[in-house]
Amino acid sequence: MDFLELAKNRFSLRKFSDKKVEKEKIDYILAAMQAAPTAVNFQPQRILVLTDEKELEKVSKCTKFAFNPPRGNDGHDEGEIDAAIVATHMMLAAKSVGLGTTWVGSFNPKDVKEQFNLPENYVPVAFLPTGYPKALRRLTDNLSVKM
Repeated sequence: MDFLELAKNRFSLRKFSDKKVEKEKIDYILAAMQAAPTAVNFQPQRILVLTDEKELEKVSKCTKFAFNPPRGNDGHDEGEIDAAIVATHMMLAAKSVGLGTTWVGSFNPKDVKEQFNLPENYVPVAFLPTGYPKALRRLTDNLSVKM
């Protein structure tokens, strides 16, 4: 499946079957996480993989939006997270057509609003410089995961 087809078919799943996810598929997803180009490749994220039923039950003590949740709104603005999801799709689409990108999140939002005459209610999240790569060198070239 090409990237655009993949992006169009992906959606936020709200109901899950009881079928357990295979370890190989979890490993594949984690390998994709490790390949993510984080700032200076620091990879600061720590991911908890919860597969034990007792651990999964704890999730409901942390959020009402757990597994098979009813659709609702807790009043929290997810705008910046949504912008990150959109930007990630844009970066992956760029790569699929031979372009390189980088996420630039270090900037003064006030300056961005002034320079680009943005409305007060806009929240700048990132710049995505995009272009043809000058040289290809990846720190993740040694990663290999097969499904």
